[in-house]
Amino acid sequence: MPTDRGRWPRALVAAALAALAPARAAADPVLAFAGAPRETIYNARVDRCEPVDTPDIAPATFRDASGEIVMFGLHYVNRALRGPDPGHLKIDCHVALNSGLSADPAAYDDRRYIAAVWTLDGKRVTALVHHEYHGETHKACPAGDYMACWYNSVLSFSSMNGGRDFSMDKPAVVASAPFGQAEHQGRHRGFFNPSNIVSDGKHEYFMSSTTGWPGQPQGVCLFRSSNPHDSASWRAFDGKDFTIHFADPYARGGAGSPKPCAIIEPFLFPVQTIVRHRGDGVWIAVWMATKNDRQFPVDGFYYATSRDLKSWSPPKLLRAGATIHHNPCSGSLIAYPSLVDETSRGRVFDEVGDSPWLYFADIETHGCETGNRVLVRERMKISASPEPRAGARP
Repeated sequence: MPTDRGRWPRALVAAALAALAPARAAADPVLAFAGAPRETIYNARVDRCEPVDTPDIAPATFRDASGEIVMFGLHYVNRALRGPDPGHLKIDCHVALNSGLSADPAAYDDRRYIAAVWTLDGKRVTALVHHEYHGETHKACPAGDYMACWYNSVLSFSSMNGGRDFSMDKPAVVASAPFGQAEHQGRHRGFFNPSNIVSDGKHEYFMSSTTGWPGQPQGVCLFRSSNPHDSASWRAFDGKDFTIHFADPYARGGAGSPKPCAIIEPFLFPVQTIVRHRGDGVWIAVWMATKNDRQFPVDGFYYATSRDLKSWSPPKLLRAGATIHHNPCSGSLIAYPSLVDETSRGRVFDEVGDSPWLYFADIETHGCETGNRVLVRERMKISASPEPRAGARP
């Protein structure tokens, strides 16, 4: 039976997790595919309730109060996959959170994707929502181009019935550029793709990417809260401490111009998943990246490891393959990797043992257009590194 971490005092959880770290401090975990057959979890062509029900974001998974598994990871009409375990899930046609395609950017109701979840009891569930405002569809952007008009924010929503229905929190905005959608057009702007929420026993964390603005570099920032159910509690890391509050630029008085959040290396692209390895307390982040002349020699899925969520190892290739960032003319694509372990002791699957599953979307292409998407999983193996990481303490 999985334990409910929410029933343990935070101080005891923190002490237990801290005790794990020294166990194998000289060796970081190595991820590899176990060689088992790929399994299909959800096929949009045959399993959907309506055409929009297609995998389009990394899965966000939790165990509800009854023990049922709930996974969000489809489109902006947010429906959950539900089932007795992470390998046997079926779509629930009930809409947990819809998107109004609103022309008002201050309403934060254009396209909304549930990207992360947090719960201690399986009843009260907080979700981080990736919100896209597309000015080109509302004639609110002179450029008239999808990417040039894209304005993005991270929002907070809550459910009091185990994730079946979500409503917007107050304040709604967790991370936003300090200006409205009409400014700095010509490229996509704001904060994007929050990772899952993880806990170290004292605080909860997530990562979110930003394309930056004057004074704010492009990259991935780290956020922390002592209570994710309080949407106003999230603060971004400034390089020394968690002090930065990104407020709603449309609220009374505006958002001001906060100091920049520190960019966490080596992530040039949004981090999809962060989990803690149960064997040694090391954090593992997984994301998809496009080939460049620096850290990423090929397109594909990458991972990195950390002991404090702030300093990370160089990226390591997990799976080569053209991702959703790539030109679809080249063939099928892979996207949105997420590590999930059915043996996780917490409700939000933020820890893994030595044999987690990698969930990701397998995307068909036809000519230069994307087609059907299938959510699949493959078994992973995590082992100790044969060589200590440079700078690791014995």
